[in-house]
Amino acid sequence: MKCGIRFCGGCNPRYDRGKACEGIKASVDNMDFLNAVEGNEYDTLLVIGGCTNCCASYDQYKVKGDVYKMWDKDHVELIKDKLSAK
Repeated sequence: MKCGIRFCGGCNPRYDRGKACEGIKASVDNMDFLNAVEGNEYDTLLVIGGCTNCCASYDQYKVKGDVYKMWDKDHVELIKDKLSAK
């Protein structure tokens, strides 16, 4: 399964988004994580925002399944669980 990753621009990050992403990647075995690219299709999309605005757009991506949004380091475990269940 392919999971596209979309990061926000990082204008006001309140946690280390890259570290959170690496932790998710290391914990989810059944998923290939790729930087989201327009024109490619993904089974799921992970939008990683740095603050509560979580303003990164994602309508430009083709996604067959769910879109997961996170904007706090406390979301990491929940995202790991959801993606592992796929």
